[in-house]
Amino acid sequence: MSSSASSPPSRPGDVAGTLRLLAYLALSCALIVMDHRGGWLSEARHQASVAVQPLWWLAGLPSRLGTSMRNDAATRTQLAEDNRRLRNELLVLTAGQARLRVEATENARLRRLLGAVEQGNLEVQLAPILDVDQDPTRQRLLLDAGSRNGVREGQGVIDAGGLLGQVIAVTPMTATVLLLTDLDHAVPVIVARNGVRLVVYGSGHPDRLTLRSVPLSADVEVGDTLVTSGLGGRFPPGFPVGTIASLAPDDSRAFLTGQLAPAAQVDRGRDVLLLRDVVVPVTTADLEAAAAEREAAERAEAEAAEAAAEQAAHDPAASGAPATPAPDAATPPASPPPAPEPTR
Repeated sequence: MSSSASSPPSRPGDVAGTLRLLAYLALSCALIVMDHRGGWLSEARHQASVAVQPLWWLAGLPSRLGTSMRNDAATRTQLAEDNRRLRNELLVLTAGQARLRVEATENARLRRLLGAVEQGNLEVQLAPILDVDQDPTRQRLLLDAGSRNGVREGQGVIDAGGLLGQVIAVTPMTATVLLLTDLDHAVPVIVARNGVRLVVYGSGHPDRLTLRSVPLSADVEVGDTLVTSGLGGRFPPGFPVGTIASLAPDDSRAFLTGQLAPAAQVDRGRDVLLLRDVVVPVTTADLEAAAAEREAAERAEAEAAEAAAEQAAHDPAASGAPATPAPDAATPPASPPPAPEPTR
């Protein structure tokens, strides 16, 4: 058998592949040696990783977008829930603050009522307002206190400002109060400044009272305070009723009519005070005696002034001397004339 038959002939492709493998091996060895000595291959890898960073960012973009959308949706839901909860809490707190303001106002009003009671040394009964008459022509209150609580007809009703009205009807559980501003109400008063007697009438409006048939000669001015006189024994004397806001002649030009601002808060508050004091009425004789004392004091002052003027006229040299002071108008003479008998 020949030698050509014992070994297969070599193919050109196998030789070329072997040569390429040897070349690659030689190149690998050369690169390993060069990288070990110079480190340039590590720098090349670093530059290559920097170059492919945008590709990595683009590859991870869909995942990041999905995660962001999920987080945004959860955050939006949480914010909406928190917003709804905070809004409800704000409404509750606002309502609570409004109620506290109302309670503070009511507390201040009750303190004023207590101050008026302590200042006047009054025996009173606190009664809550149950209802208000809705008829615009009637100014009346319904109190949550009746005969079982000691309420009786004719009792005066006040608040921290002054006189409010009087009790006109009583049941075992409730009482009806006729306010000063009712058209059917009238109360005798005096001017606190000089004691002039007047009568105040209701006007049918909760913000004003009326004066009628005031003589033109009466010493009454805008701004005067009117208080109860005690005449008739219905109301104790000295309770504020109102302040004169305006005065004007009536149609006959013979008298004055006036408008008053009530001292009491007729259209406000939730509680009133019922007077329990025993009223000692002021009689006409007492008022006339007081008027007589004032007239006597005025006459004494006028006589003293006339005597001083005559003395100065007859003795001019004494005009430079200090004048004898006139007696005080408020001090009655040593022996005032007897008070006239009241007309019955």
